[in-house]
Amino acid sequence: MTTHKMGTGLVPPPVKRFLDWAKEDPEGFWEDAANKAIHDIYWFKKWEKVFSWEYPTFKWYVGGLTNISYNCVDYNVKRGRAGRAALIAESGETGESKTVTYGQLLTLVKQYAAALKGLGVQKGDRVAIYMPMGIEAVVAMLALARIAAVHVVIFAGFSANAVADRLDISGARFILTQDEGSRRGKPVELKKIIDEALAICPGQVQKVVVLKRNKETPPPMQQGRDIFWEEFLSLGEGHTAEVVPVEANEPLFMLPTSGTTAKPKVTVQNHGGYQIYVYSMGKWIYALKEEDVWFCTSDIGWIVGHSYNVYGPLLFGCTSILYEGTPDYPRPDMWWEIVERNRATGLWLSPTGVRGLMKLGIEQARKHDLSTVERIFCAGEVLNPPAWQWLQEEVFQNKIPVIDHMWQTETSGPIFANPYGLGLLPIKPGSACIPVPGIVADILDEKDGRSLGPGEKGVVVIRRPFPGLTPTLWGEPERYQAEYWERYPATKGAYYSGDAAYWDEDGYIWFAGRSDEVIKIAAHRIGTIEIESALIAHPAVVEAGVSGVPDELRGEVACAFVVLKPGYEPSEELKKELIEHVRKTMGAIVVIRDIEFIKGLPKTRSGKIMRRVMRALWTEKEIGDISTIEEEASVEEIREAVKKMKQT
Repeated sequence: MTTHKMGTGLVPPPVKRFLDWAKEDPEGFWEDAANKAIHDIYWFKKWEKVFSWEYPTFKWYVGGLTNISYNCVDYNVKRGRAGRAALIAESGETGESKTVTYGQLLTLVKQYAAALKGLGVQKGDRVAIYMPMGIEAVVAMLALARIAAVHVVIFAGFSANAVADRLDISGARFILTQDEGSRRGKPVELKKIIDEALAICPGQVQKVVVLKRNKETPPPMQQGRDIFWEEFLSLGEGHTAEVVPVEANEPLFMLPTSGTTAKPKVTVQNHGGYQIYVYSMGKWIYALKEEDVWFCTSDIGWIVGHSYNVYGPLLFGCTSILYEGTPDYPRPDMWWEIVERNRATGLWLSPTGVRGLMKLGIEQARKHDLSTVERIFCAGEVLNPPAWQWLQEEVFQNKIPVIDHMWQTETSGPIFANPYGLGLLPIKPGSACIPVPGIVADILDEKDGRSLGPGEKGVVVIRRPFPGLTPTLWGEPERYQAEYWERYPATKGAYYSGDAAYWDEDGYIWFAGRSDEVIKIAAHRIGTIEIESALIAHPAVVEAGVSGVPDELRGEVACAFVVLKPGYEPSEELKKELIEHVRKTMGAIVVIRDIEFIKGLPKTRSGKIMRRVMRALWTEKEIGDISTIEEEASVEEIREAVKKMKQT
């Protein structure tokens, strides 16, 4: 078995030695990481064994007793941070802003923990949280972790069917929700959706706790099952809120994958390994520090929200900004306004978010003082070079680094990144840089398992488990083994990421899309993301989605769906110009069957383009699960665009 050998030209010797140590002695490396984190991460009892692997299941810090909620809240207060702001909740929907200090957060977490015990929640119980971004939802997460219950956060935009699926799979017996939320000023009836979901999977849930936001119209309440928030909090009287020390491998939360690949898979993260991994990446990649005001624009319904809205920043004693709303409502400069008002030092964006900011215009950014921002990180999709250039050069005028990186729901944190916290490497726009410390990565040919060299596209695998990797799929251990560790005979025994990529001569990785999204045009393997980046490089294009479609002569060709910048209009001339632009950029091997101009791409709520939906509509196959889609109308728009393409 061979593994990728890092090019040394761009990696300073100290960083290179650190990376090599992680590969050569992974157990010693991760034990050292945990030992060096002890000033921020307390263990009630130290682990007996660093790592145990019974293929494909593994454990980290075996026998150690800890609790991530204690380290995020109590431990910060004990170290004198009671008066420091822990959470700043901003809402574009309501216009409200609220700050909670670490001392206040501890009081709230204890109050919620006692109430949960009064409700009947016990250690190991699964509790669903179906709420918008805000203080209450985050406190609920921390309170559940405190008493060793398992939180299942369900994005507060899912349909009743999607909610029912997640309740059914998780076995949740309790739900915390809100009467209604809001999206772009329009009410979203969350309690009604919960009622519809429970009609689909009846009998499982014992209690539904409802936070009332609409003071005029009370939601329908089922007697004996539903209670309001005030009654819930009163149940805490007479109950203690002591921290429950948990063995490192006991579950902290369950979270489904984001849904770009058909049926979501329910990942699991445990108190010990997850805590060390999120903390380590916070230090080595993001360079988090106590003084930071950290603005991650994700939602707690996604893994990014769990790891770097909530747990990661709080482990460092940072101030974390929670934002409810979209970047352009009620004003087109909402994110920039929040950065300036709160003097944010770190910013985490999705590439979709960056392209959305581009579409809104540079003048929105220039209204605000953004001088406090020290670094920006992007993930979720590849940050196309034109989007990187806009943010790096036009918005921030090369004063700070804009860093692309890559991770998955299953990995809980970055697996490829520029190690900013160890020393910034040269940035190559469009590349996620190198494997992070502790990740032993390779790119393989799916057919024969051969390790591929520079420039050869294959599938990304990780040779060894690491503390942030989900150790199983909830209720589906066989599926976990089959889909991640034995997807193809040639990749058996390695974690199969499902992403296609290639190395360059410096050991940087370049992602080309999901492995099943690589288009094979007359024997040439071309990534969908590569074509999308070429299209976005044209001054008229703000977003593009590309899919491979069958072709009798070449096997496959590309079809593209393009969103134009304001001021540009669809035309046959522009279509021809874009096709020629791609050919000039990438060469004549790229054959585009057609381009259609649309208003919006089908994307998950976490910002990932659902290319499988585009391909399925072309081939007239089932589109699969779209419970995570941002706008269902985008599917119909693509459907109509495909009809037009087929008629030409």
